[in-house]
Amino acid sequence: MSEIFSEQALLLGNRKTLVGIIARPFSPPPNEKPAVVILNTGIVHRVGHHRMYVSLSRKLAGAGYLVLRFDLSGIGDSEQRNDKLSTIDSSLADIKEALDFLAASGQASRFVLIGLCSGADHAVLYAPTDPRVVGLVLMDPTIPPTTRYYVHYILQRLTSLRNWVSVTAGRSGLLRMLRSQLVHRLGPHRSASGLTLETLKFSPHLGQCYANTVANGIRILAAFTSISPRQTYQSQILDAFPQAAFKDSLKLEHFTRSDHLFSDPNDRARLDQLVLDWLSALPTDTRSAASTRSISSSRG
Repeated sequence: MSEIFSEQALLLGNRKTLVGIIARPFSPPPNEKPAVVILNTGIVHRVGHHRMYVSLSRKLAGAGYLVLRFDLSGIGDSEQRNDKLSTIDSSLADIKEALDFLAASGQASRFVLIGLCSGADHAVLYAPTDPRVVGLVLMDPTIPPTTRYYVHYILQRLTSLRNWVSVTAGRSGLLRMLRSQLVHRLGPHRSASGLTLETLKFSPHLGQCYANTVANGIRILAAFTSISPRQTYQSQILDAFPQAAFKDSLKLEHFTRSDHLFSDPNDRARLDQLVLDWLSALPTDTRSAASTRSISSSRG
């Protein structure tokens, strides 16, 4: 227990099967401060890689933010859902139930979602469906490959004999990626309900979610690591989603020496401060008309 915030384990969701940890500042946060909800990365439970979500939630709580980190259904301590939803739909339903819990208990009415990798993808898919979401912190989200991506990818591997051998033998990661992209572009477009996290980067639905997110006034902090295979140049997110008029709604940050999991403690400390500074700069009137705006569903 800290002198400036407390932490409490709780059960939430419609069936009280989602397990989370909520960090509350002892002094009630001002109304203009949104609550922060941190989402799982893959099958890693709510502490995050290298306990990065523990340190992040405590830093934010110490600065006056209410922070919830919880396990999606079937991850960590949370039970599986029994409603036969797809993996993506299950995660999106869990996020809604977590936000509903905080809202119904009077603890928050505005939210910022934070996620790494699949957690970032879930945040982007969910955000435009809920007018209570005012911000996203995305770490290495899925970014579709662009022409410039492939050029950089090839140039980075030209000097490696091992990569040439892989290409000759048909085992190249680039060849697999190109084949997969060709299959998805020539085949029938999947509906949003038929998406998986593996096929997401080839779906026009992802670009529409970004466009709807920006159109709804949601601010985005996107942090990319240099060793992630999801991008090869710093402006790839801008080229990949031309339909999203980001302008001032997007802040880009690059960790040029960090791996995908932010393994270096210095990188995690920098990330924590980056998120705090970005949150502190959020306009207090962001999406102030959300309560009167109908939900803009990205599935329509």
